[in-house]
Amino acid sequence: MSLPLVAPDLSLLSEGRTLIDVRAPVEFAQGSLPGAINLPLMENEERRQVGIAYKEHGQQAAIQLGESLVSGEIKAARIEAWRQQLGATPDAIIYCFRGGLRSQIAQRWLLESGIERPRIEGGWKAMRQGLLARIDAAASQPLLIVGGLTGCAKTSLVQALSGGLDLEGCARHKGSAFGRHPLMAPSQIDFEHDMGLRLLSLPGPLVVEDESRQIGSANVPLEFWRAMERAPRIRVEMPLDWRLQQIHKDYIDDLWAIYRQQFGDWLGWSLMRKQLTSALARLRKRLGSERLARLQRLQQLAFREHERGNRQAHEAWLGPLLTEYYDPMYRYQLEKHAERRFLHVGDWDSCLEAARQWSEQQGGA
Repeated sequence: MSLPLVAPDLSLLSEGRTLIDVRAPVEFAQGSLPGAINLPLMENEERRQVGIAYKEHGQQAAIQLGESLVSGEIKAARIEAWRQQLGATPDAIIYCFRGGLRSQIAQRWLLESGIERPRIEGGWKAMRQGLLARIDAAASQPLLIVGGLTGCAKTSLVQALSGGLDLEGCARHKGSAFGRHPLMAPSQIDFEHDMGLRLLSLPGPLVVEDESRQIGSANVPLEFWRAMERAPRIRVEMPLDWRLQQIHKDYIDDLWAIYRQQFGDWLGWSLMRKQLTSALARLRKRLGSERLARLQRLQQLAFREHERGNRQAHEAWLGPLLTEYYDPMYRYQLEKHAERRFLHVGDWDSCLEAARQWSEQQGGA
């Protein structure tokens, strides 16, 4: 029986085609293709047993065990899940790890039920190789780094540019002790896949924020990181009161909006307090016990004022956090890399204009 194939073309991702991932949930959680839906052929325990049979007795024994485990009502339920998804998205494409046995079985069962759909040749692995190759290729594109003290709205500047690549958005983390996103961080694989997907629409000069290689729990791929280290830089400089308003927006207002939307008022507030309290406590080594205790007192007072409707009270601990922790740390990094030269140093608007001019000079739109 000849079952249809499609090439592992990354345009499937950039066009937003619906993909049905028939791997087990544990595999899907470790890393999926962007936008894919997990409708497994086998659940985790079934996959484990079949894997053991394959290692000990070979492929045919594994197939026989799989057919016995996924049969009757279980098989009917799996097919019905695929049929329902295909009813909603008739152009969906199937894949498994290498585009082999599992996706072929799903195709065959669907065909027996009257539906023919293709699978991706090479499966997840081939598509992943394509995304990683796109990231490595991006390391050769013109690249500009946006630096500056915490609170200078560097991410917003990157997002305002046609060639901006928001690495913090890929990592779901703001790249600082207080930057954890309320939603679960992506796996390293999902971070790389999101980065590769975004790069599909960015063929020209790129602009990224100055980051350490690790952003939250994710690591920037090595070749791209090396390109970031070599790239020219601009630096945003803004007054303290402006920056304080910005981190108040990032660390309090935006964070609260997400927690409230995801978890409701009571639980959202409890989780937000826990995150901010824990983040401050993790700075003990750098702040010292005495300074940390002072900021913790101010933070707890701010929480109480916040509950009374005074959100501005957080500035009492956010201000010292800037001047006593983030600013000295950034200036230390500047001194450590004193050989670096900046193409432009100025306020947010002038840096935005400088980045646009640089991009045009490099052949960007």
